Amino acid sequence: MKHTLFYILAGGIVFLYIWTVVLGHDLLQPSIASKILRFHVLANSNSNEDQEVKEKVRDAVGSYLQPLLEEAESLEETKQIVGKNIRDIIIVAENTLTENGYDYEVTARITRTDFPEKSYGAYTFPKGEYEALQIVIGEGEGQNWWCVLYPNMCFRGSVFEVVEEEAGEALREVLSPWEYADVFDSGEVKVRFKFLEFFR
Repeated sequence: MKHTLFYILAGGIVFLYIWTVVLGHDLLQPSIASKILRFHVLANSNSNEDQEVKEKVRDAVGSYLQPLLEEAESLEETKQIVGKNIRDIIIVAENTLTENGYDYEVTARITRTDFPEKSYGAYTFPKGEYEALQIVIGEGEGQNWWCVLYPNMCFRGSVFEVVEEEAGEALREVLSPWEYADVFDSGEVKVRFKFLEFFR
C-alpha cells in the first residue's frame, strides 16, 4: 500500500513538473508575446557575403532606431514610432546595401510571424506567433537575426549581440514573475531543482 501511494505521488510530481517546465513554456507564450515586439532581419541567402551584409543592415537600422526609441515607455508607443518611420527604415537598409555593392530589394513592416524557440543571451523565448518589425533583404531565404525591440534588448550603445543586465531588467519590468522565470534560463533551472528536491 505504501509503495502504491509512493508511486502515485511520484507520478503526480513528475506530471506537474512536465506541465510546468515543458508545457507551461508554451502555454505562457501568448501572454509573453502580447507584451513584446521582436525585431527580425532575414538575409537574402546563406552565403557569407549575404550574411555579412545582413549584419551591416542590422547595425545601420539599429543606429537609426536607437535615439528614436530611447523615450518609448510602452509597447504601443514603440510600435507607433516604428510604424511612422518604416519608409526611413527601408531607406537606411537600402543605402547600406548600396554602399556595400548590393541592389537587393528591401521590405520592412510590423507583422505577426511564427518563430521557433529562440535564445537571445540567457533568455529563451517559446515558439509561437509574435509581432515583429520584420526586414526582408532580397529573397529573404537566408538565416535570420532577431532580438527584442520592446523592451529594448537590441540596441544599447554599439552592442548588438550581447544582452546587458539593464536590458534584462527592462524585460523583467514588462513580464510577470512567472513569464520572466519562464524566459530566463536560470528561472527554468530553479523550477526544475525545486521539483527534484521535493521528489528526493
